[in-house]
Amino acid sequence: MSRTFRALALLILVASCGATEGTAPRNLENACAILQERPHYTRALKRTERRWGVPVAVQMATIHQESKFIGNARTPLRFALGVIPMGRQSSAYGYSQALDGTWEEYKRKTGRGRARRDDIDDATDFMGWYMNQTREGLGISTRDARNQYLAYHEGRTGYARGSHRSKPWLMAVSERVASRAVTYHRQLTSCGRL
Repeated sequence: MSRTFRALALLILVASCGATEGTAPRNLENACAILQERPHYTRALKRTERRWGVPVAVQMATIHQESKFIGNARTPLRFALGVIPMGRQSSAYGYSQALDGTWEEYKRKTGRGRARRDDIDDATDFMGWYMNQTREGLGISTRDARNQYLAYHEGRTGYARGSHRSKPWLMAVSERVASRAVTYHRQLTSCGRL
């Protein structure tokens, strides 16, 4: 009996190591609470900050907006006639809500062929890479959460064309992302996580 129990416990442990986090942290309003509940996020976020220069608070505010820290987040389904499923709104998936094509470009250009969008380490590295490319290509500081988010959402080409200016809802979202980045930074400073 104990041998069976040990085998079952080992199987559960191994299976949980590869599982994505399909639920949001309990308190999304507090950066310190998020990192306390999910300590492995800290390592991923800080590694990305060191490698790509994107502050932890900017990464967290963007992830909050994109997926609410749900590792296997997907865009909603589209329906024809209100009932017939017609596929997803886009191929966005994971913590970073990266599109298939952009994710493939990231893997190719960084040599991270095994990267997964539902892995926080890979998702934050993707965001850092993308935001660093935005800094290099468009001159937007990696500390500028508002404009980095706009370029992230619209793509660098769309941002350069000014596509975001005709979307008042998106401009409002980008302001919320910027405000959340400031709040998260203040919280992380107060709890000594920066």
